[in-house]
Amino acid sequence: MTIDLTVACGPYDRTAALADGRVRVPGVDLTWLPLGAEEIFFRMARHGEFSASEMSLSSYTLTLERDRPFVAIPVFPSRTFRHHAVYVHADSEFTHPEQLKGKTVGIPEYQMTAAVWMRGIFDEHYGLPVDSVSYRTGGLLEPGRTEKLAIHVPGVDITPIAEGQNLSDMLEAGEIDALYTARVPRHFADGTRRVRRLWADPAAAEKEYFERTGIFPIMHTVVLRRDVYERNRWLARALTDAFQEAKEHADRALGETVALAGMLPWGHLAAQSARDVMGEDIWPYGLAPNHACLTAFLRYLHEQGLTGRLLAPEELFAPETHESFVV
Repeated sequence: MTIDLTVACGPYDRTAALADGRVRVPGVDLTWLPLGAEEIFFRMARHGEFSASEMSLSSYTLTLERDRPFVAIPVFPSRTFRHHAVYVHADSEFTHPEQLKGKTVGIPEYQMTAAVWMRGIFDEHYGLPVDSVSYRTGGLLEPGRTEKLAIHVPGVDITPIAEGQNLSDMLEAGEIDALYTARVPRHFADGTRRVRRLWADPAAAEKEYFERTGIFPIMHTVVLRRDVYERNRWLARALTDAFQEAKEHADRALGETVALAGMLPWGHLAAQSARDVMGEDIWPYGLAPNHACLTAFLRYLHEQGLTGRLLAPEELFAPETHESFVV
């Protein structure tokens, strides 16, 4: 007897073996929906459409102080450094976060995970206090985006942009001074280069940040709807193990030289370079190896007024996933 489970998740190398059936979840008849992150988050947060899904780490954490509709497992399908995700007008003088004091910054959503990390990192490491900036929220490429979850942050200027506006065009027009965005803005992606990244060499800044902190920022986790979890609590461990096995498939492929797993000619060399800096497991799952990273993120959430109290990493995940049996 198997149970039906629908999982919505991005089409990543680290999940491909689950999506194509090379890795199976014991006891589960899996339907895999490879959707984009924004669509998944919106449909899951607003309507709970899937049995389990990828979810913004920030959005999920905020639900723990509200109606708690989800339970997460310590699987992180998206993580990335964010120094490369700050954009300014090509003609601006800005080259360092501290120069943005008193300026106006666009962000698609104040509570989005990428923005929480950037504000926290820039405050703690680069001298840009969170409340020293005015924030304008809205769609990056299209008008009409709003916060998925309602927020109230006293003491910080957070204002939605006007109807019909989008942040990409506002940056190009000089209506905002900078843009924090997970996606590349229009006037950078189109090759016109009317906007540029704040850091001329963001990869060097990101590497230096990791060498100093040991943190590879987590963006997304995986959640089960609480009703699905409560009916079959064994799913938390079963899914965690399956995602781990799928990640190991991708990890082995990174170093393959007989036939390259990806189209980047020097991808295998980049993988070794990353391991030289970050260790053999460059993308760890589980609570223990990510404790410091999660602790920093939860501190940023609390300091930025998004959580009422400082949460501990252990509070985020199903207790069945906190430890494993040994023989």
